[in-house]
Amino acid sequence: MRGIFEIMTLYHPVQIGSLSLSGNLFLAPVAGYSDRAFRSICADCGADFAYTEMVSSEALTRNNEKTELLMRRAPNEKAYAVQIFGGNPETMAAAARIVLEKTTAECIDINGGCPVPKIIKSNAGSALTRDPEHLFKIVSAVVRAVEGKVPVTVKFRLGWDAEHLTWKECAEAALKAGAAAITMHGRTRAQGYEGKSDWNALAELVHFVAEKTAGSQKIPVFGSGDAFTPQDAQRMLQETGVDAVMFARGAMGNPFLFTKTREFLTKGTITEIPVEERIRAGFRELDLLVQDLGELAACRDARKRFCAYSKGIEGGAALRKEIVAAESVADYKTIFKEFLR
Repeated sequence: MRGIFEIMTLYHPVQIGSLSLSGNLFLAPVAGYSDRAFRSICADCGADFAYTEMVSSEALTRNNEKTELLMRRAPNEKAYAVQIFGGNPETMAAAARIVLEKTTAECIDINGGCPVPKIIKSNAGSALTRDPEHLFKIVSAVVRAVEGKVPVTVKFRLGWDAEHLTWKECAEAALKAGAAAITMHGRTRAQGYEGKSDWNALAELVHFVAEKTAGSQKIPVFGSGDAFTPQDAQRMLQETGVDAVMFARGAMGNPFLFTKTREFLTKGTITEIPVEERIRAGFRELDLLVQDLGELAACRDARKRFCAYSKGIEGGAALRKEIVAAESVADYKTIFKEFLR
């Protein structure tokens, strides 16, 4: 009985500054994936909070139309965060004000973890782990810009590489600048998405933040990296003490990961989802994509999504050969006709 009780207590509400969330299972900001269509499906499946894919502060301040699409709220989202990136504090502040003007987002997150070279070249993403002082300036500028209207959070990595682990300095900079929550992906920039996520460092971060903020409002810490199953989420929560688990790649084509994890953390059981239900979720996602992008663009974008949804299905390899050529909703209905009866 004790084991089941321990599992049950792992799923709980989270407070991020003035923002109250009913649970602690989050969808991470995933470039090219966590648009409002996918976030909507994840919300249906039990995600308690989700982040947009990263939005360029430079593009925002130049009135780039695509950025507004990236920031759209899903119709069923109770709360969501817009993640912005950039290397200039003044531009980041201006972008934060635009987010407040053009969206109803409950939170603004700062990207300090993206390892992609073109992001790093702009002194953003993981580049900020090389210069915690600059990270402080960026977070401070955004916090001042929002004037307490929404909480500002920060996501970063362990550091630049194994020889330059700066997560502690980055956390201190973020806290000093007024961040309301911290997320850490347990890999370095050099690792990209290879190797193992360092959950020991996550546990150290939890203790570090608790010590630095003792006697003041609790600053939650969220964990990211290598959370692919309900059991992974349980272990991360138990072993590190993070306040929430952030699913990224594990949720791609598998939004029911939220359904299963919530069940596992509250009941100790996992109910398998029928293949037909998974495919129907894919079609709901496609419908939303069509609304935002038009049919042709949506169907091309959905190829990667249906390839992910078809993983583990008997005959999936043959289905994927057809999926990569799909250009209309009718094409997808033909490909998956056996699952839509």
